[in-house]
Amino acid sequence: MCRVLQVSRSGYYESLSRAPSNRSLADDALRPQIKGVFEKGRKTYGTRRIKDDLDKQGTVISRRRIARLMQEEGLAVKTKRKFKPTTNSKHDKPIAPNLLEREFNVETPDTAYVGDITYIPTREGWLYLAVVIDLFSRAVVGWAMGSRINAALVNDALRMAIWKRKPARGLIFHSDRGSQYASESHRKIHLTHGILASMSKKGDCWDNAVAESFFHTLKTELVHHCDYESRVEARASIFEYIEVFYNRQRRHSANGNEAPLVFEAMKKAA
Repeated sequence: MCRVLQVSRSGYYESLSRAPSNRSLADDALRPQIKGVFEKGRKTYGTRRIKDDLDKQGTVISRRRIARLMQEEGLAVKTKRKFKPTTNSKHDKPIAPNLLEREFNVETPDTAYVGDITYIPTREGWLYLAVVIDLFSRAVVGWAMGSRINAALVNDALRMAIWKRKPARGLIFHSDRGSQYASESHRKIHLTHGILASMSKKGDCWDNAVAESFFHTLKTELVHHCDYESRVEARASIFEYIEVFYNRQRRHSANGNEAPLVFEAMKKAA
């Protein structure tokens, strides 16, 4: 081996007894820290978010070094799949104008919400999830799950948001043109609470990009890696993801890499 590698035998045997370098020792100390942050982020954090977490712990390290150590430890971020939105806008119910016009960055909480529906596969059948997201922090402020994709689903999600946040009249609520959002019962909630309805242009998912992005994240980080036996199991998993991880722990680039509710608390204290 020494002959093939053109290394002297004496040098080889000397290396076996040589003490590890300071950098090697430092790397060994960093490995569990990096792995801890990676696991806490549910194997979804790349070098940028890991660096932010380590910086807050007082450990300054370059992203390049983090990437090298992650590779050596076999820490690979969960892969993404394409997300295909599904909306049934073929109905004769009233359609609201697009008041939001893709202005996804707002200065104050509870002034503009977006909502959408997605589906979760289980061995028992589909579980449908409706969410309401505050554009200020990207926090999920309302959600509902059920076995049917109907108006009651989106109504329950919006009612939760209203009950939790108590927004002032004049709140903009943006959604797609789905029949659930255009239903009489949903419009009645808007009227009761002084909510201004806003809807995307037909077939344009970019008009509701924040909600689409959340569902993409949910499926990439959780759903695509689970095989739910029942809707009950899926409900518990999604509840924990939204309320424990996403809202309170998961760093969001729109918030300067702070979790949504952490970002809100920081802004309130400032």
